[in-house]
Amino acid sequence: MTATKFSCGFAIIIGPPNAGKSTLLNELLDYKLSIVTPKPQTTRKKITGIYHNDKCQIIFLDTPGIMKPQQKLHESMLGIIRETLKDADIVIALLPYSGKKEFFDREFAEELFSSWLKPAGKKIIAVLNKSDLVTEERQREAEAFVRKTWNPAAVLSVSALKGSNLPALIDTIQPYLPLNYPLYPEDTLSTAPERFFVSEIIREKIFLLYGREVPYSTEVVIDEFREQHEDDPKRKDLIRCSVIVERETQKQILIGSKGAALKKLGQTARKDIEELLGRPVFLELFIKVRPDWRKNQNYLKSYGY
Repeated sequence: MTATKFSCGFAIIIGPPNAGKSTLLNELLDYKLSIVTPKPQTTRKKITGIYHNDKCQIIFLDTPGIMKPQQKLHESMLGIIRETLKDADIVIALLPYSGKKEFFDREFAEELFSSWLKPAGKKIIAVLNKSDLVTEERQREAEAFVRKTWNPAAVLSVSALKGSNLPALIDTIQPYLPLNYPLYPEDTLSTAPERFFVSEIIREKIFLLYGREVPYSTEVVIDEFREQHEDDPKRKDLIRCSVIVERETQKQILIGSKGAALKKLGQTARKDIEELLGRPVFLELFIKVRPDWRKNQNYLKSYGY
């Protein structure tokens, strides 16, 4: 490998909620870095995932889904997308196939290209995800429509869920990466600290285990993360977390009858956390009520939004 043949840069993944952004990132990295649930708006913050091969290093930036803001939390999430766009060398505009008469959500696509991407002035690769829902003929028709309507630098169809056509996506991104050297070592998957991914795992389990509005009203804060000492390998990491909710009724739902629901949450989260860290942990969860925290700028700031 010579320096002149290598390329490196930042690629932001942007699109609507439930477009498959996090699934795409995980599949590209062959590692579950970003949490994934069937519910929309699971991702709230920027997730950095670093892809390596012998020709390039791509720093992928997974972002929250673009939606109409209904509270200050949503406004903060949209602000994260705008700030992340500034850092990107190339934009992956992810539009999911609908599997219906329309190729995809035309109204959203128009807003994405006109209101978000055109002002940013970045090169755009339009990626039509969930290609497993449509025929190859429909894919060709949709790709031609996108080229004619918005004229991005490139258009291709993929299925993040099935892992199809992802090598072609990597090859399409590479020419737009400006650097001829890697920014991170080959064994680096992300720039985020372990404690961030621990909080994300707990949030994922809340989305999977609880229904209705509870997951959307919840935030996870790591209060203490004490690693085991090398001279005492049997000692577990100690992780204490506050699970923030907006109302007392939500607290009771999270705890459940005789604490059963909270116990299940802790058990399922701990399993994935131990897999992530590669070592045993002692996980403590405390439920705290912070009324209307999603509408409170001070709370949002303290939670990293």
